[in-house]
Amino acid sequence: MTKTYIPPVDTLERKWYVVDAADQRLGRLATEIAQILRGKHKPTYTPNMDTGDFVVVINAEKVTVTGNKREEKLYRRHSGRPGGMKTETFAKLQSRVPERIIEQAVKGMLPKTILGRKLFTKLKVYAGAEHPHQAQSPETLVIQTVLGD
Repeated sequence: MTKTYIPPVDTLERKWYVVDAADQRLGRLATEIAQILRGKHKPTYTPNMDTGDFVVVINAEKVTVTGNKREEKLYRRHSGRPGGMKTETFAKLQSRVPERIIEQAVKGMLPKTILGRKLFTKLKVYAGAEHPHQAQSPETLVIQTVLGD
């Protein structure tokens, strides 16, 4: 009988990556980030464990979408009170809180479990080009985009 391989948690090495979101497509960027957070790029990937790395996203205010999504894509939130639904377009949310766009896109691609919430804490998103994680000496991660989408 073969046993399932479980990577040892104490020897698990976590890397830090910096991703520049300037002129990147939102969905393509979010899928790459979600895979790194889950650890799917590593040979030690295990679906029920946190084997992923940390991701720092900079220039969140410069992320793009295709087509008419800039004016038509809606972001909803609810205060929990009757009549508390607020809706906002992509363009308005990008000018107000640009970090939330990438956070919501990546969160939707992670598991809806305790593990998914733990993975989400390893994502750090910043609107500008500066971030406070230089001490972790993050590697720059280049995400290839297909032009002409």
